[in-house]
Amino acid sequence: MDKSPDAFRTISEVAEELDLPQHVLRFWETRFSHIKPLKRGGGRRYYRPDDVDLLKGIRHFLYGEGYTIKGVQRILKEEGIRFVQAIGRGEESVGAPRAEPKGAFIEPDEEPLAPEMADTLIVPSESLLSDDALSKLQSALDELVECDRVLRSLKVPSEAAVSD
Repeated sequence: MDKSPDAFRTISEVAEELDLPQHVLRFWETRFSHIKPLKRGGGRRYYRPDDVDLLKGIRHFLYGEGYTIKGVQRILKEEGIRFVQAIGRGEESVGAPRAEPKGAFIEPDEEPLAPEMADTLIVPSESLLSDDALSKLQSALDELVECDRVLRSLKVPSEAAVSD
């Protein structure tokens, strides 16, 4: 039995529809404050149709257009949530965002994965990879940069504090 278009969806249903792992949707919730699924007892997530449209729009910009997470955050800030939802619904007439050119990789204000790797994150102007492959690589890099930032923010107790 198929659900009504207005029915709420579980995270597994949304992940399957978007062809994404569930952990990516959970990660996006930490990066995009606009993603707010209804949470029931036990933390089970239920996504409204507007939530699904928003996720589809975010997926389109990240994987289809090659935007960075910061780029999509900027689109949400400048163009608004309804714009991204409209893109998610496939409404082509909404126009292109002004936030970031297609194929942009590391933004000037973003920190590289690690300072010693700053010179190794160079992408030639004519890449041998397809736009889709570059988009997937960019998404993976965005997640790695964020993981690096989180790990660097964790405070490791000193040996003296541990032995006390």
